[in-house]
Amino acid sequence: MSNNHLQLPSDQDSSGRTLGAEELENLAAALRSGTLTSTKGTFVSQFEKDFASQLGARHGHACSSGTAAIHTAVAAINPDPGDEIITTPITDMGGLTPIIYQGAIPVFADVDPQTCNVTARTIEARISERTKAIVVTHLFGNPCNMGPIMELANAHHIPVIEDCAQSFLTSYNDRYVGTLGTIGCFSLQQGKHITTGEGGVVVTDDEALARRMFLFINKAWGYGDANADHYFVAPNYRMSELQGAVALAQLQKLEWIVTNRVRTADALTSELRGLAGVETPVVTEGAVHTYWKYCLRVDATVIEGGAVGLGAKLREKGIACAPRYIQKPAFSCQVFRDQVTFGDSHWPFTLARPEAVNYDKSLFPGTFEALRDVLVLPWNELYGPEHVDYIAEAVRTSAGELTKTEATAQTLS
Repeated sequence: MSNNHLQLPSDQDSSGRTLGAEELENLAAALRSGTLTSTKGTFVSQFEKDFASQLGARHGHACSSGTAAIHTAVAAINPDPGDEIITTPITDMGGLTPIIYQGAIPVFADVDPQTCNVTARTIEARISERTKAIVVTHLFGNPCNMGPIMELANAHHIPVIEDCAQSFLTSYNDRYVGTLGTIGCFSLQQGKHITTGEGGVVVTDDEALARRMFLFINKAWGYGDANADHYFVAPNYRMSELQGAVALAQLQKLEWIVTNRVRTADALTSELRGLAGVETPVVTEGAVHTYWKYCLRVDATVIEGGAVGLGAKLREKGIACAPRYIQKPAFSCQVFRDQVTFGDSHWPFTLARPEAVNYDKSLFPGTFEALRDVLVLPWNELYGPEHVDYIAEAVRTSAGELTKTEATAQTLS
């Protein structure tokens, strides 16, 4: 990398993370206590209370990862084998494999190509008599359009699980995501708004679901019950006190983290607005986007090579961007394509309706358009004006170098 390139803070190390004295102080206290299990410690339980309170949720339970959070939510809904759970094809596999582990069938809804999020219209097309739940993923920090989605879900009496792994303190019509549906799921993985390396949280207002999620995280052992037992099959998904100590300190910084991400992202949007062939993030109406990442849409009819071409230019300038976000829709991955599950059984796909596992490209035009055009820029809370200016200039310069002349565009069309 040239010495002329500005080194951007990275969320993969201390340059882009807020880890510091407060986390060390909590970790030292946890170690001095000698109690590192959350069943007897205090840090995880305090984090759970404070996290739920900040969102305005009645119940919160911490767990070992964002994947564990989704698994816990799905298990609380308690699908029967062969039940269907509608979800998105633009997501991490950690949001999908828990559905399979619970014996349910992930049914993919198409997305809005401008936001990469599912919509009420695309979800409605996938509802069947077997639909047990809907998972909505608020991608990149921008919420799904939850009003119509909740209206649809309520009309069909279908619970909604919100995947908020990338959307801390994201709001929709003045309510935080995670509290709009039935259960909210969060991730504390390395690159999220706040981190414990790995970790997760589930929140809900439903007391019965909260109880079942607590049990599921704890091997279904009824801690505190008069005649405790292991009530059903469940893993150990507990968060340790060491993670809880870090989480509690991180949570106290979350509002500042989000405020700074939004401020700098808005500044970049202002600098890039109107740039030919490059569209800045489309924010859901009535929402506050909290920018896990900053996403551009690149028009390949204007920019030579589209998102891939622009991304290559930006990487030459030290901006670690990701064209397409994920290389292919989730349903194109081998686990779905070849139904690689438990041994050679292909279960639970053996229970699926043919329509539920039809991944024909024609059913997902928005998904393929979204992945074709999106360019994901890195973002974190320690970006300052100099980083925004550097990225803006790099995008403008690179886009200018790749902008097709009118004659070229006509020749290629």
